Amino acid sequence: MTAPFEPTAAIVVAAGRGVRAGGGVPKQYRMLAGRPMLAHAAAALLGHPAVGRVVVVVAPGEEARATALLGPLASRLDLVAGGPTRQESVRLGLESLAGRPPGRVLIHDAARPFLPTGLVDRVLGALAAAAGACPALPVADSLRTGDGVVTGEVARDGLWRVQTPQGFRYAEILAAHRAAPPGATDDVAVARTAGLTVAIVPGDERAMKVTTAADFDLAEALLRGPSVTGTGFDVHRFGPGDHLWLCGVRIPHTSGLVGHSDADVGLHALTDAILGAIGAGDIGAHFPPSDPQWKGASSDRFLAHAAALVAASGGRIAHVDVTIIAEAPKVGPHRAAMAARVADILAGHAPRVSIKATTTEGLGFTGRAEGIAAQAAATVCLPAGAL
Repeated sequence: MTAPFEPTAAIVVAAGRGVRAGGGVPKQYRMLAGRPMLAHAAAALLGHPAVGRVVVVVAPGEEARATALLGPLASRLDLVAGGPTRQESVRLGLESLAGRPPGRVLIHDAARPFLPTGLVDRVLGALAAAAGACPALPVADSLRTGDGVVTGEVARDGLWRVQTPQGFRYAEILAAHRAAPPGATDDVAVARTAGLTVAIVPGDERAMKVTTAADFDLAEALLRGPSVTGTGFDVHRFGPGDHLWLCGVRIPHTSGLVGHSDADVGLHALTDAILGAIGAGDIGAHFPPSDPQWKGASSDRFLAHAAALVAASGGRIAHVDVTIIAEAPKVGPHRAAMAARVADILAGHAPRVSIKATTTEGLGFTGRAEGIAAQAAATVCLPAGAL
C-alpha cells in the first residue's frame, strides 16, 4: 500500500464562472482587501499546521490567470483544471492526489474566504470516528412558505446551514466520487449516496459564503482591519548643483540638495511616515548614512523598501500626503509628475497620493532659501486582528 504523501490535503474549488456578484470577473478572482478572494481561501488552508498540500481547481483555460492573481502563493500549491460541474471539478481535484494519497482531505469553496482555524480543527477531529464531517450552523430564523404571501411554516428543528470545508477520509470520498451519479449538491451528498457516515460539527458565522454584491461589501468590511497613521519630517540644505530631486522627480534648479543619498527630502519624509505607521523605526535604521553603499543612492529604493515591509505584514498603504516646504523651486509645475512617480513606487498598494507645497512667508531657514523641508503622513490598513 502506498504511504500517504501528507496526513491531510485540501482542495479549493474555484472553477465557477459566475459573475452574479458583479465586478465583471468570476467572483473567486474579484478583489477583497487588495487580493483576490481565492487567495484568501488558499492562504488560510496553506497556513493551517495540519494541511500539507493544497490543490486549487480552476476552470479549464484559467490556469494562467489564477497563477498571476495568486502571486507568491501559486508556488506553494497545485493548480488543476476542473470540469463543467462542481461535482466533476471536485473529482478531478481528488484524482490529482491519487499518486501520493493523503489520509484525509478537506474540500473547500473559494467563495468562503474566511476560514477560522478552530473550524478546520473540528472537522479534522471528527474524522477519527466518521468517514466524513461537515461544519454547520443551526437554523435560527423562523421559516415560512409562500409566494408573495405567507402560506405556511416549516419547523426548523434539525435544520442546518452547511458550510465548508467538508472533510473526509481520502480513499473513501475518492471512491464515492468515482461511483456517484451526477447532480449532487455538495460532497456530503456524494458521501451519503455511497453510504458513508458524515458527522456534523459546529460551524462558524465567519465562514460565510460570498455570493452577492452585498456579500462582498460585508466581506470587505470584515477583512478591513485597523487603520494606522504615521508621520515623517525631513530637511536638507542647499548646496552646489544644477538640479535636485523631489518626490522622485529631477527638477532643474540653481542649487542642489546636500545629503548622503540623493537628498530627496519628500521621499525621505514619506518613507519615515510609512515606517512609523508600522512601528518599524526610521529611515536611518534601515539605511544608515554611515554606510557607504547608500552614498548617492536613489531614494525610491528607500520608499520601495518601506512599502515592501507593509506588504510583508499583510497591510496595505491606503493614502499618502506629502507637503514640500520651500520658497523655491515651485512645486506646482511638477506636482502631477511627483504624484505619478510616488504612485509608481507604491504600485503594489495603489494608494491615493497627495502632493502639496507651501512657503514660510520668508521666515526661518526655508524662508531664507537655505534648504527645503518636507512633512508627510501615511495611512496603512492593517489586516484584521493586527492590533
